[in-house]
Amino acid sequence: MTNLPDSLLDVLRCPVTRSKLVQDGTVLRSSEPGPDGRPLSYRLDEGIPVLLRAESPDGVHP
Repeated sequence: MTNLPDSLLDVLRCPVTRSKLVQDGTVLRSSEPGPDGRPLSYRLDEGIPVLLRAESPDGVHP
C-alpha cells in the first residue's frame, strides 16, 4: 500500500464536491458527502490517484 505524502493530499480535491481527499487504505475518500449523502471514493492505481468515477454496468457508482 502506498501512502500519499501529506503535501499532495493538501492540494488534491474531489472533482465533484471540491472537498479535501483523505486516504483510507487503497482509496481516497472525499471529506464532504456527495450527491447521495455519502463520501465519494477514488482508487489509487500503483500510487497514482485516479479521480474518475467508475460506473458499474447498472449505472450505480461503487
